Amino acid sequence: MGLTAIYLTVREVQFVQQEVVLAMLAKEPSHGYELRARLRQALGPLGDAMNDGQVYVTLARLEKAGLAASEQSAGRPDRPDRKVYALTAAGQQRVAGWLAEVSWPRPDLTEFHLKLIAAAAAGLADPLAIVDTQRRELLRRLRDAQRAALAEPDGSPAGLLLEGIVLRLQADLRWLEACERNWTSHRKDHR
Repeated sequence: MGLTAIYLTVREVQFVQQEVVLAMLAKEPSHGYELRARLRQALGPLGDAMNDGQVYVTLARLEKAGLAASEQSAGRPDRPDRKVYALTAAGQQRVAGWLAEVSWPRPDLTEFHLKLIAAAAAGLADPLAIVDTQRRELLRRLRDAQRAALAEPDGSPAGLLLEGIVLRLQADLRWLEACERNWTSHRKDHR
């Protein structure tokens, strides 16, 4: 079984979150194919399962919602039909809110990874600060879950569920440690 099949369902990769596309547009206005290429680069081998058309569907929805605006590409006379997309003020606000959000307990690791990539690429936020904010939230949830688990009698069904939540949160915290090591190393390498 390939890496893509093990870690992600095709649906997870095919669904390109609007916030990810907005954050990638925050760096600079882009064509759809440029965004698609950046997503594939950010996802590595997992990007092979990405539905290329989903980027264009997402861009159209963002434009319709007033979060992005497009204009015909003037710099490419050989491809006058290419649209260049840019963020609107509303799109910038939505990206800022998304970067500040701590959406766990059911994390979408791909979305969080892309949040770090987009934040760094566009200079919107420090990836280490995002990791730290997420870690604090997970530690709070872990503490709450551990307290609740200790309050349950031995062998209770709720205790088993709480134990699963504790284990999942501990695993997520270890992954965040790996993210922090990666971004700390990345920062050192680019000085």
